[in-house]
This record gives sequence, structure tokens and C-alpha cells, in this order.
Amino acid sequence: MSATNFRFEGSDMNRQLLMGHPSGLFVLFFTEMWERFSYYGMRAILVLFLTSAIIDGGWAWSREDALGLYGTYTMLVYFSPILGGLLADKFLGYRRSVAIGALIMTLGHAAMAFDTPWSLYLGIGLLVAGNGLFKPNITSIINGVYKNAQDKKDGAFTIFYMGVNAGAFLGILLCGYVGESIGWHYGFGLAGIFMFLGMIQFWLAQTIFGRIGLSPKDTLAFDASHKELDTQKEEVVPSNIQADRYIVVGILAFFTIFFWAAFEQAGGSMTIFASDYTDRVLEGTSANVFRIANTLLTVIPLMIITYVLFQLFRITFSKYKVSNLALGLSFAIIWGIVIYMLKSQFSEESTEIPASWFGILNSFYIIAFAPLVSKIWESKYNPPATVKFGIGLILLGLGFGVLAYGSASIPQGAQTASVSVVWLILAYLLHTLGELSLSPVGLSYVSKLVPAAKIGLMFGLWYIAVGLGNKAAGMMGGLIDKITAAYDMSTFFLIFTIVPIVAGLLIMALTPKVNKLMHGVH
Repeated sequence: MSATNFRFEGSDMNRQLLMGHPSGLFVLFFTEMWERFSYYGMRAILVLFLTSAIIDGGWAWSREDALGLYGTYTMLVYFSPILGGLLADKFLGYRRSVAIGALIMTLGHAAMAFDTPWSLYLGIGLLVAGNGLFKPNITSIINGVYKNAQDKKDGAFTIFYMGVNAGAFLGILLCGYVGESIGWHYGFGLAGIFMFLGMIQFWLAQTIFGRIGLSPKDTLAFDASHKELDTQKEEVVPSNIQADRYIVVGILAFFTIFFWAAFEQAGGSMTIFASDYTDRVLEGTSANVFRIANTLLTVIPLMIITYVLFQLFRITFSKYKVSNLALGLSFAIIWGIVIYMLKSQFSEESTEIPASWFGILNSFYIIAFAPLVSKIWESKYNPPATVKFGIGLILLGLGFGVLAYGSASIPQGAQTASVSVVWLILAYLLHTLGELSLSPVGLSYVSKLVPAAKIGLMFGLWYIAVGLGNKAAGMMGGLIDKITAAYDMSTFFLIFTIVPIVAGLLIMALTPKVNKLMHGVH
């Protein structure tokens, strides 16, 4: 099925639809998927590696030192896009920035595959630099594709977000498995392999986007050689209206900080809760049920993503064979590792659920629910941006409310407990539905409200807000021992229940004012 030439930008092949969206969206989907695989895969094992005993292949760092390096890394990852977006806007273009960023990150993972301090720091530095070029600019390309299809953007970013979380899901699962069972540096290296294949796939298929994402110089050359091409000029927005729209971006970014400050407890206090306060030991039938459920949890999302892959091949293989083959090779490797891992797990006697396992629930839920949420945003039930943000914050708070209720039986100051895993499973479900209501929608509205010439820079500023939320999450999560000693675990989680819900109600109350400031953007 094809769209009209005036709805989606890019080449004719890009206008062939998959799931109601341009095929080029899925080239970006898989590129981002492997970047997130590398990021979350490396992140999942970094602290475990640093704090593990030397006899276990680690460096025996203190938790404080390891978490200090981890916090600095995650903060810089979200701060570097401001420079990467600026370089892309002015000089490199979005496509070249994405490719160079992917290459630099590949080199970063290659450095981390070596067991030396200098290679670790070099690798982390390269990952931060590469991410700065990659992260804001791949979303800027989506903005170009949907320049004249604004009503489809929320759905497009939700589908794109599915790719983000498919990568996170597989990265945490497989790099964690390889790192813990085979060797830490094999896990770091595995992340680099898929980053490299993702770069190859993107670079060889980039002409599907036509003039979108080219540098200013290359855009002029492209237009000169395609004089027959009817390229629509961007609407000139009066300065007072644009100023109001920047205010909206600032408002959304402010509430985004509250969201991530609570949501990113998943990498801190919620992991501690899973490790020390949750009954993860299963026996008999329960153990077998978990193994079967874990197999389905792994295989079903991978089958869904593989199906999308084959649908993309049907459209693009005739023109982008080598790109498709690189992508196909990456999936062949993934399936091989997954089958080996599941076979090994069924042969093991251990019935203890790893504490890190709960981290994949978020990504699984996103893969499962993103298509449904995307359809809602494209239907007549599509609410305003502030209502979506409010729903996201309220659902996040309710997830922590579930944990507060589930931990009510834990005595004050207790260092261990054995509450049911059900509370974590429900909390991650509510958190994920909240994330789908806020995070991809935020990216979509930044692209709608900001002029194309500044889109890379503004995405960089948006990620600074995310970075501030991550930093706040670490600082607040670090208070878990003090709060549980002075009060109890329920009180700790109630803080993260009340604050997001109040923030959600507040931004929903701002709906009339924000809608006015948007000046017709929906």
C-alpha cells in the first residue's frame, strides 16, 4: 500500500507503508533498536562487573565507587546530545551524525572488551561521545519524514519507542547472560557487534529518506540535482507564536524531570527491592511455570520483532539487499544466543529468579502494548499532550502505590524480606503504561513545536531534562536505607506515589493554558 506523495517525505520506497507508516520509520526502528541493545546491555553489567570479586572476573570496586562511575556515565549520556544536535543542525546533517555516532559507540564497546582500566575509561568516553551524535539526530530524521503528517507523529514515535525497548529487552537479557555466565568482557563486546551491524544497516539504506537528514550543503546539492522535486517549504511561524511554543516545550520538559526521577528507580531502589525484599526462590511446579513463562516472555517479543523485520524486507530488499542482509545476520545471531540460553536454563537445577530479570518486564510490556497505544493516539480518542503526560505520571505513581501496599508487611529497618513477586510485576506494568503515555509523546511534541532548523538542538535540550531526572533518581533512590530505617519501606514508596500523581494532576490542570500556547498544534 502506498501513501500519497504529499503526506510522507522521502523517496518513493519510503512511501510504501508498513503498519500504516513509511517503511523508512522501520529502518530507524532497527537502527535505534541495536543502539539501545548496546546501551542497556552494557549498562546492565557495568556495576555488576565493577563490584564482582577479582576471582569472578570483576575488579572488586566498592558499591559507592561503581555507582559513582555509573551515575556520571548515565548523566553524561543524556547531556552530550546537546552538542551532537548542534553539530548536526549546523554542519553534519542528521544522517551522517547518526552513522558517525554509531561508529564511535562501536569503538567504545570494542575498547571495553579489553580488561584494562584505560580501555574502560576510553570506552565509556567513546560511548558518551557517540551517543551525543546518535541520540538526538535519529529522532530528528523522524521529524523530517512526518513534516507534512503531523497527525501521525504520536503513533510514529510510539512505534519507534517499541524498537527502543526491543533493544533494551534483548540487551539486558543477552548481554547480562553472556556477561555473567561466560565473561564480563564478552558481554561488553557482544553489545558492540550489534551496534556495528545496526550502523551498516542504516548507512546502506539511508537513501530511502531522500533529502531528509542531509547536511545543509548536501541538501542544496540534492535540490539542485532534483529540480523536478516538489519540496514544500517549512511554514514560517511568527516569532511571538514560536516563543509560546518554546514555553510549552519547557513546561513538558519540566514535568519530564519528575517522571524520570521516579521511573528510573527501576535501576536502583526497585532492583534492591527485587534483590533483598522479594521472594525469588521457586520450587517444583512454580519453578517449571517460571521457566515456561520466561521462555514465552523471551521468544514471543522476538517473534513479533522478527515478523516486522520480514515485512520490511518485503518492501526494501530489492533496493537495499546488503543492508537487509546485515540486519538479517544480526537477527540470526540473536536467535542463536536465545536458543542456547533457554536450553541451558532448562537444564539447570536453580530455581531462583535473578534480581535483574525484572528489568526486562518494562521492555516486554512496551513491545506488547505499544501498537495498541499507537492506534489510540491516531483515533478520535486522542487526548491533548498535557492529558497524556498527566495519565503517564498518575499511572507511574499508582505503580509505586502497588509497591507501597505490597511492602506494608516489611518491618521498620528490615534489611531483608520475602514479599510476593506479584507486586513488582504489577508495578512494572503500570509504570510501562505510564511511560508509553509520556515519553514517546514528549519526543513527538518537541518535533511538532520546534522549527526544523533547530530540531537537533532542541532534542539535545530535551535529553538534558531526562538526564536531570536520571540524576535526581539516583540521589532520591540513595535515601532508601535512611527512610526505611526512620520509617519503613512503604513510606519510601509512598513518596514516589504521591509526587508523580500530584504532578500529573497539575499538568492536566494546565491543559487550557498549554493548548492556547500551542497555537493549533495537536
